[in-house]
Amino acid sequence: MSDLKTSIIEKNNALLCPEKIKIFNAIGIDLVIGKRQGPYIYDVDGKKLIDLHLNGGTFNLGHCPEPILEALNQAIQMGLDIGNHHFPSAQRGLLAEKLVALTPGDMKAVVFASGGSEAVDVAIKSARHATNRRKIISIDQGFHGRTGLSGSVGNTKNAQFFLSDTPQFSVTVPFNDLEKMETALKAKDAAAVILETIPATMGFPMPEQNYLSCVKTLCEKYGALYIADEIQTGLGRSGKLWAIEHYGVAPDILVTAKGLSGGIYPMAAALLNQRAGEWLHQDGFAHISTFGGSEIGCYIARKVLDIVSDPALLQRVDTISAYLLTRLKALQTTHPFLLEIRQNGFISGLKFDGEMAGIEMSKALYDNGIWAMFSGYDLSVIQFKPYMYTDKRLVDKIIDIMEKAMNQCRAGSTT
Repeated sequence: MSDLKTSIIEKNNALLCPEKIKIFNAIGIDLVIGKRQGPYIYDVDGKKLIDLHLNGGTFNLGHCPEPILEALNQAIQMGLDIGNHHFPSAQRGLLAEKLVALTPGDMKAVVFASGGSEAVDVAIKSARHATNRRKIISIDQGFHGRTGLSGSVGNTKNAQFFLSDTPQFSVTVPFNDLEKMETALKAKDAAAVILETIPATMGFPMPEQNYLSCVKTLCEKYGALYIADEIQTGLGRSGKLWAIEHYGVAPDILVTAKGLSGGIYPMAAALLNQRAGEWLHQDGFAHISTFGGSEIGCYIARKVLDIVSDPALLQRVDTISAYLLTRLKALQTTHPFLLEIRQNGFISGLKFDGEMAGIEMSKALYDNGIWAMFSGYDLSVIQFKPYMYTDKRLVDKIIDIMEKAMNQCRAGSTT
């Protein structure tokens, strides 16, 4: 390990994230990212890795994508900066108009945020105001962020850690269980159901046929709003702009973040239909975010939307993800260690044989040239997310490394 890498780790260990460093060191992963470009990241000591984690989809377009860097430079040359959230803004208006036009659900309003957790907070507040109810229903192993409201729904372990959980207002049910979802909704006291279209931290289990559309129908029956969390699944990764479009659901609220940034400038948004957004006409100061809707960020996000809504790119995602699935299935026939392939476009979770097998595979892949994160709520799964410009040649390279890593795991050589 170089002196540079050692000094970076020591500084972070002292001041920023000692427990994270401890956990990854125990696995045998000591990544410190230096150079980055396209689908690749490089350790400061030079190790090259294909990035299949993408920081939850933040780098959908790859690292340092040229069109986004150009948009950043253009925004700066135009004299844009953060802007002032109190006043009308040309850039915020243009981005809001584009988002509403591209999103199902008859959206009528947009509230910008600086990150996904904040956007989820906005979604929950909007649903509560619209329904005059407090209860939020989510799934047992859902993840929607770590701020106050976002952290209090789904898996609330970390909210409990900070004494911020609200069990009286937060109800969870198992994923794909319509009977228990209806039981939770029957009391007619729920403001909303919030669901990741495909739950990421759970390992991307796929919704059963008609599950999401039936949940939406139940919401309508019992007076709750449907919040689609598209923070990791949206912006073209599924071959449609929003993954929810595959399931025929028009949400009342949709939340987007991560990839909306282009990997360059923080940006998030909650899109609201008429009912959910009515509060904007009642109290203009009810929610304030200094950095939400930064004018530079808005300019960049419009460029992102232009790219990821391009039918040619979405068709490419369909074509290459189908090729990836074919290669993965072929690999599975000779390596039963790979138990399950969960896939919708470039949204993928791979389940392996063993309670901790996802961690083992993360380490083995890291050794052989891929960074793929294990799933936080199912350690037998790795999140497997190529960037949107992946081609067949890169798929073949990924599969070759996958096979080496699987052989390494089966040989018991990971430590």
